[in-house]
Amino acid sequence: MAEKSVVVVGIDDSEQSIYALEWALDHFFVPLGSDSIFKLVIVHAQPTPSSVVGLAGPGAADVFAIVQVDLTKISKRILEKAKEICIGKSVNDDMLFEVVEGDPRSVLCEAVEKHHAIMLVVGSHGYGAIKRAVLGSVSDYCAHHAHCSVMIVKKPKIKH
Repeated sequence: MAEKSVVVVGIDDSEQSIYALEWALDHFFVPLGSDSIFKLVIVHAQPTPSSVVGLAGPGAADVFAIVQVDLTKISKRILEKAKEICIGKSVNDDMLFEVVEGDPRSVLCEAVEKHHAIMLVVGSHGYGAIKRAVLGSVSDYCAHHAHCSVMIVKKPKIKH
């Protein structure tokens, strides 16, 4: 049997990324069951302690160590939630979960290269132009720099 094509899904602790994971599962894995032609790689970019704390000097190493433990706990919780979603949709074959420390833009593009992915799926936070310009859009960066197709999944707005 031919090697399965890889779909990378980038996740964080946002509802948008969880929606993107569910969308990817529903469209590429669930309808095909165990006959899916895809392998799923779920990647979480864990921030570095210095990007969270942003200080140096006496005591910084102690603060970094505490922050590192917290970041690791958060990453573990995010991956556990992703695993629960996959299992809930009966997708438990051909999956890989990774936590990589660094900027999400670089981490996701590097994961695409590492796994020779044919598609990267990311959620869209729906930031306005100003917030996107200041924070930088992970989905926008990946759309321009990932060496594969990029699916940017937007969570539908609920109409009242």
